[in-house]
Amino acid sequence: MTMDRRTFLKQLGYGVAGTGLLSLVPGCRTTGPALNANSLPRSTPEAQGVSSAGILAFLDAIASSTHELHSFMLVRHGRVVAEGWWTPYGPRFNHTMYSMSKSFTSTAVGFAVAEGRLTVNDKVVKFFPNDLPDKVSDNLAALRVRDLLSMSAGCAKEPTRSVVQDENWVRAFLAMPFAHQPGTQFMYNSAATYMCSAIVQKLTGQKIIDYLTPRLFEPLGIEGPTWEVCPHGINTGGWGLSIQTEGLAKFGQLYLQQGRWQGRQILPASWVQEATTFKIQQPAPAKPARPNAQNDWLQGYCYQFWRSTHNAFRGDGAFGQFTIVMPEKDAVLVMTGESKSMQGELDLVWEHILPAIKDYPLFVDRAAHAQLQQTLSSLALPMPKGQSSTPFTAKTFKLDANDLGLQTVSFAFQNNGAAITFRDAKTEHPIASGLSRWQRGETALPGTPPRLIHGGAPKPGTKFKIATSGAWTDANTFEFMMRFYETPHHDTVTCRFDGDKVKITFLNSITGMNPTAKDKRPVLQGRC
Repeated sequence: MTMDRRTFLKQLGYGVAGTGLLSLVPGCRTTGPALNANSLPRSTPEAQGVSSAGILAFLDAIASSTHELHSFMLVRHGRVVAEGWWTPYGPRFNHTMYSMSKSFTSTAVGFAVAEGRLTVNDKVVKFFPNDLPDKVSDNLAALRVRDLLSMSAGCAKEPTRSVVQDENWVRAFLAMPFAHQPGTQFMYNSAATYMCSAIVQKLTGQKIIDYLTPRLFEPLGIEGPTWEVCPHGINTGGWGLSIQTEGLAKFGQLYLQQGRWQGRQILPASWVQEATTFKIQQPAPAKPARPNAQNDWLQGYCYQFWRSTHNAFRGDGAFGQFTIVMPEKDAVLVMTGESKSMQGELDLVWEHILPAIKDYPLFVDRAAHAQLQQTLSSLALPMPKGQSSTPFTAKTFKLDANDLGLQTVSFAFQNNGAAITFRDAKTEHPIASGLSRWQRGETALPGTPPRLIHGGAPKPGTKFKIATSGAWTDANTFEFMMRFYETPHHDTVTCRFDGDKVKITFLNSITGMNPTAKDKRPVLQGRC
């Protein structure tokens, strides 16, 4: 007897709802965290042709590697089939995107092109007549919007760190030497992406985050994104976007669906095609560590998207902020985290996730599925290890003069927590730390949070969300970690007590990736 696919799936233990498949396997989570009307639909891996064992193998490989993930979400056939957040990160929190922001800036340009506000062949100089250098070189005069989008502006060197030192970033960028004919040589250039943001704002009178809100964020149900700005109030473009994990997944799904969302063409399919196809080849390293065909940074650059191996494309940001679109698999994978080897992360995706995605529904491997659910529900980042017992309950130390301007620090310990309070001449900076647990709070402690690029940084005194945990690593040393859980980064603070003296050292996680580097903040010395 022949049975249709829907009947077959029901006999395997699946229920069919609408156009997708929802697992009825006992113990299966069919709704994601904070599921609401704007959420992507949920399913189980096997119902969408994905192996639970394959996803589990990926998570096991991550756990045994040096990569630190904060979240991941796998979407197949438009349904979330696996998702997880490593505590203290979580689904309702934004996460700094670094250069993953660029793909959203490209999308803003795409909307502006669709609305007839500009073309990618427009010359950049025409948008900023009042910010041009006294002498406009031939190469600057020839610079087009498409050259900004494809990282082929022709700058003599990457200009971003120099540009953000200026009060007027547009003028500073246009004053840079343009040594090469635009469109001929690839060079990664975050300031070029900023210029795309500036162009859209010049044409629309809106920051790109506001311009994208009714066109992208609201139709996709993406709530609460934020974006840093330059001194002139222009979104930084090449970095600075913060968004939730599911927002990334929706963004990737929109591109996978050629710009369509819930039956409506949100973004023209022609722009999706143009923005995600090969535009320019990146130069190969003189001493490649692997064959070029296996290097995900040598598959060609598009309009603020990268081509990837396995005929995929992606947006990505420093330390492993990924939106990976796999058209041949009808799948999207997003990840956030802090890794010093983004290629290493992609290698694990291609090794485990890619082969786990099949072209047909799968029988449920109940043991693997149960183990996957257990693993996903127990993801957590490590805390400082040691004892929670304390040799004293409270002490206050007067600090020697230091570049952070901190004058005193006090410690108060209880059974399940610690209160550390730094004081400067104007204010207190209290930090509540859990002992063998995370304690959420916020801080504006000088020198925090760790940051890769200065441009667009919030004003001093801005408070950042933290989750803090501490432990006594020996009888005289208390160490606490502050995870800035809306960024990829954390701080480790080591407090060594010697009678009536204390010595406090800082190590941020960016510096910690280089074993020979030292944190720029001073060592604090204090006495009771």
